[in-house]
Amino acid sequence: MGQGKEVKTKDEPQVEIQERGEIFFFYRPKVNKDEAHSPDDVQRLYIVLRPESGEKTVEEKQSSDSGKEGASKSGGGKGTSSSSDSGKKGGDIKGSEGGHGEEEVNIEKDVLLRFIVMGKKSLPDPSKRSRPYWGFVEMVTTKIDDVKTALKGEEYDTATRGHRHTSPARALAEGVYRILRHKRGGKKTHTHLIYKLEFPPEDEQNEPQESLNIEREGSFLIQIKNPDQHNPQGSGGGGFGGLQTKRRAAFPAHLQGQFGKLRYSAADPPDFLNYEGCEFLLISASDDIEEELGLELKTEIGEAGGSHDVSCSDLVKTFGETASTKPLMKGTWV
Repeated sequence: MGQGKEVKTKDEPQVEIQERGEIFFFYRPKVNKDEAHSPDDVQRLYIVLRPESGEKTVEEKQSSDSGKEGASKSGGGKGTSSSSDSGKKGGDIKGSEGGHGEEEVNIEKDVLLRFIVMGKKSLPDPSKRSRPYWGFVEMVTTKIDDVKTALKGEEYDTATRGHRHTSPARALAEGVYRILRHKRGGKKTHTHLIYKLEFPPEDEQNEPQESLNIEREGSFLIQIKNPDQHNPQGSGGGGFGGLQTKRRAAFPAHLQGQFGKLRYSAADPPDFLNYEGCEFLLISASDDIEEELGLELKTEIGEAGGSHDVSCSDLVKTFGETASTKPLMKGTWV
């Protein structure tokens, strides 16, 4: 599928593309449930971003020895599982600290994957444009197998609830995304995450996608949370109070310095998202990208007029059968 392309349809407002890539959505049923049939049955909504080009060929990321990425590298397999899914106290396992350090990655040549958890188990509701939804980067890795491991099911025992299991994640949707800088007159520049879906096909049911607010295309303001600022009591964005201090990202000085004394900053550069424990807010801006930003996103299947066959899915090509593809291809719950 690839990163698609964007076409500018208006001279204004001024938009600058910071990053292009592919976006994949997954959901996981609740603990001890083998299937999900509604949002009430969903434990987690995941977003995987794979940047492939942008303003900078080389991006900065956390050290590969830090966080879950470091735990995986050293052989600590649990470091790649999503501890927040299972109900275990993930703060004590290796790899639960936030990302830190500095390392370069060429996004045009090398794989870079951001495994993201949305706190509300859905994207923001397009009809409620002032309400922020909280999320965080659970894992950053250059290894596809790390994401495959995070998507798998798990069996474990607890002292209070006995044996428990989590089902493998389900492939929900895939498309192309952009992170962009938006300048409006004398107002402060802000950043957007925009996307357009390629799978599931438009003529399928799209039931789980609609239930989780994953529209065919969407535009969100994205704001990065200052890890040095604590949430006031009871003010967690999107229903969550944020990560524990040791799980938050430790940004390099030049990135941390952009916050000053502010609680939030624009995602400029997108390198902020290359640190595990990076917390952010998404605020719904529009479900019509062209009307709002004067850009039209085009997917490669849409451009070529090809079929929506499973063989055309980059999600399937990349992650294989780790996750059930029925929601992705047929738009139905499973």
